Amino acid sequence: MTGSDRPDAGHSNNNDERPTGRTGGRHSGPPADAAPQVTPPATPDAAPHVLDADTADEKRTPTRALPITHNPDDTSEPTVAISTIMHNGDDAGFEPTVAISTITSDGAESDDVDELATAPVAHETPETSTDRTVALLQAARAWLNQDPDPETQAQLRVLINAVDDGDTTALSNLHSRFDTRLAFGTAGLRGEISAGPNRMNRVLVSQAAAGLATYLRRRAASGVTPSVVIGYDGRKNSQVFATDTAAIMAGAGVRAILLPRLLPTPVLAFAVRHLDASCGVMVTASHNPANDNGYKVYLGGANNGAQIVSPDDVAISTEILRVAADEHVLHLPRGSYETAEEDVVHAYITATAGIAHTPRAQVNAVYTAMHGVGWDTTRRVLEKAGFDLPTLVDAQVAPDAAFPTVAFPNPEEPGALDLAYESAREVGAELIIANDPDADRLAVAIPDLSSASGYRRLSGNEVGAILGWRAAAMAPANDPDALPTVDAGTLACSIVSSPALHAVADAYGLRFTETLTGFKWVSRVPNLVYGYEEALGYLVNPGTIRDKDGISAAVALLSLVSDLKSEGTTLAGYLDLFSEKFGYFASGQISVRVSELSTIALVMTRLRESPPTHVGRIRVDEIDDFRWGLGELPPSDVLRIRLTDGSRVMVRPSGTEPKLKVYIDTRCTVGTLVERRSAAQAALDELDRGMRALIA
Repeated sequence: MTGSDRPDAGHSNNNDERPTGRTGGRHSGPPADAAPQVTPPATPDAAPHVLDADTADEKRTPTRALPITHNPDDTSEPTVAISTIMHNGDDAGFEPTVAISTITSDGAESDDVDELATAPVAHETPETSTDRTVALLQAARAWLNQDPDPETQAQLRVLINAVDDGDTTALSNLHSRFDTRLAFGTAGLRGEISAGPNRMNRVLVSQAAAGLATYLRRRAASGVTPSVVIGYDGRKNSQVFATDTAAIMAGAGVRAILLPRLLPTPVLAFAVRHLDASCGVMVTASHNPANDNGYKVYLGGANNGAQIVSPDDVAISTEILRVAADEHVLHLPRGSYETAEEDVVHAYITATAGIAHTPRAQVNAVYTAMHGVGWDTTRRVLEKAGFDLPTLVDAQVAPDAAFPTVAFPNPEEPGALDLAYESAREVGAELIIANDPDADRLAVAIPDLSSASGYRRLSGNEVGAILGWRAAAMAPANDPDALPTVDAGTLACSIVSSPALHAVADAYGLRFTETLTGFKWVSRVPNLVYGYEEALGYLVNPGTIRDKDGISAAVALLSLVSDLKSEGTTLAGYLDLFSEKFGYFASGQISVRVSELSTIALVMTRLRESPPTHVGRIRVDEIDDFRWGLGELPPSDVLRIRLTDGSRVMVRPSGTEPKLKVYIDTRCTVGTLVERRSAAQAALDELDRGMRALIA
């Protein structure tokens, strides 16, 4: 592959900034005239500092390159120094201010930042460990006094008593629960169910509900009563958290509507628009471990039922923290809430079934709900659309908060689909479809005789590409030889998803947009026809819902496979046709789970401090740092490494789990299908080896 073959060549967001006629690479740095940003200290009563993306866009200037020098006579990496200004050790919320400077051959430093902001050092009497323990116990007892849950009460009481008896392990445990607080952000809340502000529990959820209610009232037009629709899945405490939310919202003067029973996340996202609600809350932790739960927030009105983004997350967080500081949970007023009729579920089923035409051939499929809530709704949608019902993985079809047959209830995890493979072999299935526990994601597997299981799970990028091709082919016709107009339909995916969707958009005269990771961004793209992210999230019907939906994606995929079967081909054959038309795209991922989040920060700093000149044996062309935003994208802790062969590597911390994630994408457009596959896979293997060495 040559540099001209790169899948995102011509992308307006990036190429305008890319130097031409360059012999070396580059590492993008902060805007030349931007002062370093210092995060204010985090305190229990202060909102977490989140940069307003809209403000960042207004102030953004072109990023400046920090050169990566390729010296043919010197195999060593270029030396890049990072000067760190340290703050008072008690200011745990401060991020060190960093200035990057290149060490030149004569030892002189050329600073990339003209002035460095410094913070005054506070001169205070140091707090003793005894003082800290007393304060910690005081906070724990105050929390205990407002906890309505007997289970978490008992947990906390045991810990407090153990600390009183001098148990250092219990003291450390108590610190982990009370030294910080689960941050409310664009992902809402998510964490382990347990006692304390750094866990998910009824106190934290009640504070979140009261703070969100205040935000909705203040945001509502004069004389208008804001409304919220609340859904919940089958996880531990989901229904309890949902009913607490409904009662507290109602007590605060918000019209609260609880969905009639446990239901998939897509039904809640649909209901926000269908009921014209001001807001939606879904209690779920999606595919997280069994003892986790979470709290996702959607906004109606101009937000069209999408998940919250900045600055709304900061405004909501501010209100939640005010409640936590000033209110006692047991004294919060509670009111009567409504329970929605089944009509809202019927409406979702009808709208979702409507994305498929009458099946041209029935598909022998296997389905698993991964111990979640997807099956009942999926069954009704498939019946409405005219599909034969699939064979079920009986052990995983009913909701079970313990998720007994899987280590992690995530169809991406090794072993999660083993029971589905077993069922598929028994019935000779042509297709396996799997939802995650809240059914907002879809996994797909197809027969593969070369696999020990007899089946191969398709990657999220493979499914995303073929559903994108289907969407593009069904979109209003556009001239692929003309520049897409402003009103042209748009295909969108996250920056860590495969560039394959860009190739599809170009071939069909559609616009293409990349967003930051998360469907809160993908779903907001104007004129969206279809959007996806590689983590098994797909949006095939943006006119109905503005979030990923594993049920509608399953219907779209079944409809495609039905059409292919009627034409005498399979999904595997369709993937080959895709590679012949658009090129062969190979994708890989490295996911490193850590016990200490500081490990991730150290790796990201090292990559910025010493930008690699090669990944494996493939030369680096440039490295884009998203810390200050890039193009139209707001700031994010992401590095994009572009290689001279057109490959791409993305590195970022996970937004929901303690993981460092690396995404690798390669492409080949020349030669036979076999040659394309071989070349793209060889590049993928080389980059995988190289990145594992770099992040070790």
